[in-house]
Amino acid sequence: MAETRIALVSGANRGIGLEIVRQLARRGTVAVIGARDVAKGQAAAESLAAEGLDAPVVQLDVEDGTSIVDAVAEIVALFGRIDILVNNAAVLIDGPGGFKSSLFDLKSETARRTFETNVLGPLRLTQAVVPIMQRTGYGRIVNLSSGAGQLSDMRSGFPAYRMSKAALNALTRVTASELASTNIKVNAVCPGWVRTDMGGTEAERPVEIGAETPVWLATLPDDGPTGGFFRDRRPIAW
Repeated sequence: MAETRIALVSGANRGIGLEIVRQLARRGTVAVIGARDVAKGQAAAESLAAEGLDAPVVQLDVEDGTSIVDAVAEIVALFGRIDILVNNAAVLIDGPGGFKSSLFDLKSETARRTFETNVLGPLRLTQAVVPIMQRTGYGRIVNLSSGAGQLSDMRSGFPAYRMSKAALNALTRVTASELASTNIKVNAVCPGWVRTDMGGTEAERPVEIGAETPVWLATLPDDGPTGGFFRDRRPIAW
């Protein structure tokens, strides 16, 4: 009988994060909802419970190092380990102008907040979880990136967000390299333009499709890839 895996998904009370939890739970994984607002996390868990799916909730603010340590400790106390980490929490706060927003109008505070959540949050979570994975000899880390962070197709618009996702891709590569000799797989994923609060109502993909590749990467077999960037289960350029 296959071992039940324990997953932590950050920013999981809505959008792609919640759908990742849903799809993992359907596979028999214990998928923990990491939510900055516990009440919203509990509401999300109740929506899953109505579908017959059980999802624990932990308070998790990826901008707060103490919150990260406490959340990881709570999960380990409950389940003994963490097998899967999905770094999903992110912000998109560039402005004004959306796709026309200019680097020369970017406020330093906007850049700082963006990097705090989109880069340092995943870094801190990875640093907290990897030692646990190393003790058990198994781990899957999935970083929710974006085509907006591809250097091969870098352009203007949303400068803070673009730079943060390029940095997240670099974090993915560095982490994968350091863990190359272990059974801890580390990959980045572009879910596509997904209809969420961040993606907006005009986005082309539903969350169900956006979550499929992150879930695939979260459940890779031991001979699966590491250090890659994927969309629709296929490698894409950095």
